[in-house]
Amino acid sequence: MDADVSESAGPPDASDDSAADGSGPGAEAGSGTAPAPADGHRRRWLRWTALGASFFVLVAAGVGWWLYRKLDGNIRTDVSAAAELKAYERERPASVVHDAENILLIGSDSRAGENRAYGRDDGGSQRSDTTILLHLAADRKSATAMSLPRDLMVDVPVCHTADGKATKKQFAQFNWAFELGGTACTVRTVEKLTGIRIDHHMVVDFNGFKDMVDAVDGVEVCLKKPVDDADAHLKLPAGRQTLDGEQALGYVRARKSIGNGSDTERMDRQQQFLGALVNKVQSNGVLLNPTRLYPVLDAATKALTTDPGLDSLKDLYELVRGMRDVPTDKVQFLTVPRQPYAANRNRDELVQPDADRLFKRLRGDDPVVVVPADQLQDGADRSRDDDEKNNRKKNAPTGSPEASGPSPTPTYSGNNAAADLCEQ
Repeated sequence: MDADVSESAGPPDASDDSAADGSGPGAEAGSGTAPAPADGHRRRWLRWTALGASFFVLVAAGVGWWLYRKLDGNIRTDVSAAAELKAYERERPASVVHDAENILLIGSDSRAGENRAYGRDDGGSQRSDTTILLHLAADRKSATAMSLPRDLMVDVPVCHTADGKATKKQFAQFNWAFELGGTACTVRTVEKLTGIRIDHHMVVDFNGFKDMVDAVDGVEVCLKKPVDDADAHLKLPAGRQTLDGEQALGYVRARKSIGNGSDTERMDRQQQFLGALVNKVQSNGVLLNPTRLYPVLDAATKALTTDPGLDSLKDLYELVRGMRDVPTDKVQFLTVPRQPYAANRNRDELVQPDADRLFKRLRGDDPVVVVPADQLQDGADRSRDDDEKNNRKKNAPTGSPEASGPSPTPTYSGNNAAADLCEQ
């Protein structure tokens, strides 16, 4: 009996795994033993979760890269313009203020392709329907957009046509430059006219403009009278209303059915609409909402033909990022001082020396102020008076009250992006 007890109380058999590894009953946690079955299940769950998260991150990165490439690929580069501008580099004006930028925005009136619905296509020829010189201040606290009338009489330099033929130097209406020599000829004409170095340029066509307006769910305007204009594809009631892309295009292009029918009045309307568009983009969270931003970027990049310095999404993003904090009341629109051309009342000419004063301020990145026309009866006289006061201050004896007083800022007739069109 003693032998039986001694044998049964001996050490466990080495082949008994549950006893040897301490996983059997009575094993204590933290003693270096293998995990319980529940711990193994948890580890497998964490592993699969990590794999799933990694998969979704890779998918998201792939989609993001695809979207970036798609938007980047939408932008067209104006290679021929870049080559011609490089060839004439020695005669172009130099930049005056570091970090200030001047961008020429050109609205093409080509009737080719999808734009055929807006008029007859003369062999695919095109003229600049709208041209705006956008000046971005070096501190990015203001932006000034100056419209150049398409009927303004200017000196158009020797340019080259699409097939390489040289045109003759001529005194002609401004939008001929685009028809004769494309973007490069327009840029050089503006530089000769203003003395301002054009750093970048963008060309936007009709359908691109429509798509951008639709991408922000329309833009609000206010009409004093109803409009029925078959040529502009436009029929609207009076009052406050939101225009879709098609209506917006007719609104900014109409001449005979809105206002007094002049090109000056049409440019004012274009400036007001662009201000409302800027305000819409900044005020409804488009720039901070990816789901709303993508359609806007897609429409904008499809609409653009740019110089090589702006032909990538990265370049455009840097430009927009520099502008997004500009207060809407500091995004200003005005038209170059102009008057009917003496030899042909259907054309325009610059009002001098007022136009040169404005060009000088933009070259030097000096501020200008714009107010609605009804608050400034004669913008040219006001601007001239302000410049005369600045000259008197400059020449006044040191320490005199006139020399130490604040310098007036020239004021011009125009609008800003914060203005409500229905309150004007």
